[in-house]
Amino acid sequence: MPTKPDDEILLRRAIAVAAAARAHGNHPFGAILVDPDGRILLEAENTVITERDATGHAERNLMSMASRRFEAALLARCTIYTSTEPCVMCAGSVYWVGVRRVVYGLAERQLLALTGLHEGNPTFDLPCRTVFAAGQPPTDVVGPMLTDEALAVHAGFGPAAAP
Repeated sequence: MPTKPDDEILLRRAIAVAAAARAHGNHPFGAILVDPDGRILLEAENTVITERDATGHAERNLMSMASRRFEAALLARCTIYTSTEPCVMCAGSVYWVGVRRVVYGLAERQLLALTGLHEGNPTFDLPCRTVFAAGQPPTDVVGPMLTDEALAVHAGFGPAAAP
């Protein structure tokens, strides 16, 4: 899938949201929802620690908000920008909410290489493209992009850096 002119700018915003999540005491993951005209509709941070919710990944949080606020026809034309490739749970939430374009920074396999096998890090080695390919309507995926910038937000976070 080709990139769009503002993809890097909007992905940098998602990375900034990830930095904010970390500053708020959570794991460094962030996501934004952008309408077809490039306007940011919603932002969401990872809330796994502060909300004591293992499913509080940024993308899933964002999709829950989006599904309550917007009609399916709009969501199908929106893009989710996320600092790290959506895990299988988050890819599922994107699919079920109906957002059909995903742009991500750090690849899930890069995250797994960074964090390793760790009890607090149940990172999958399952690319979101594989998850989306199993669905019926197609989901366009762009990434990894801006990998160094997406990786930088994790610097010093430690081996328990789970989404």
